[in-house]
Formats: sequence, C-alpha cells, structure tokens
Amino acid sequence: MRRRISSGSRFEEEIGYSRAVVAGDDVFVSGTTGYDYATMTIAADVVAQARQCFENIARALADADCTLDDVVRVLFIVPHREDWEPCWPVLKHYLGRARPASTLIHAGLQNEAMRIEIEVTARRQKKD
Repeated sequence: MRRRISSGSRFEEEIGYSRAVVAGDDVFVSGTTGYDYATMTIAADVVAQARQCFENIARALADADCTLDDVVRVLFIVPHREDWEPCWPVLKHYLGRARPASTLIHAGLQNEAMRIEIEVTARRQKKD
C-alpha cells in the first residue's frame, strides 16, 4: 500500500511529485529545501535554511506517523563546501538521536537562493 503526503508547496503540483511517500513501514521524503511553505520565502542564511528543511521534513514525517528519530538514511546536497560545517550543530540537534547513515554531495540546486537540500528515508516503528 502506498500513500502520498503533500506539504502544500506549489512546486509539488507544478513539477509532479510528493513531499513524501509511505510504502509499508518505509517513508521516503523528497529532497527538501529551506522554503517556508506557508509564506513561500527562503532565508538567506544556510543555517536558517537547514533548520527550515528539518521543520518541513518533520511535518511530512508526522503525517506518516514518524518522527526524525525514525530516520535511517539522509542525503545532504550543498552547493558551496563552506556552507557544510556551519550546519553541523543543526544536523546534530535534529538527527543526534537517530544517527542515520548519511551522504553529502556538493552540487548545484534549482536556484541560487537554495543553499542546502535534505532528503531522508525513515522506517516506522512497530507499535506495541
């Protein structure tokens, strides 16, 4: 059984994807940038963008009955190498308990305002 989750972002409708897809106990969250989807604004600062990415991801996971503690895999995409280390405290704050397997890629993003993109996979825990 597969269920799609939307954040309400116009990008999902215009491009044709879901913020997350639940397939059994697995939850796949699309690459998520630092946009505040309520206002469709993005902060200039990479650290603020990283925080917003995790807030967006946490909402999608909550809709799938998960939390960030259920994340098992994460992919970070950062266009500028110098932006990576300032994000470390944010990553530890949001993923410090889960400690998922992770990969970092340096690559361009959709537009210059985007300074980080984060994709996660989570596994829903069995309820006792």
